[in-house]
Amino acid sequence: MGSFSIWHWLIVLLIVVMVFGTKKLKNIGSDLGGAVKGFKEGMKDGGTAPEEKTEAVAKVASPVASDKATIDVEAKQKS
Repeated sequence: MGSFSIWHWLIVLLIVVMVFGTKKLKNIGSDLGGAVKGFKEGMKDGGTAPEEKTEAVAKVASPVASDKATIDVEAKQKS
């Protein structure tokens, strides 16, 4: 009762394939693989150069007074 045999897992796999279909399982697998790949790239990029990122954030966060194309607006709440 502690663990399942290979036959139990094959029956579960067969039921999952019958319910979802092979095309949907293939799409889920490729989406999951892309997410893992993106996560690994993000982890690799996240640890390389934190100084560059702080400089980029500082450039974005600082307001530019000479830019006349921006419009400052306030959001109003509906009552």
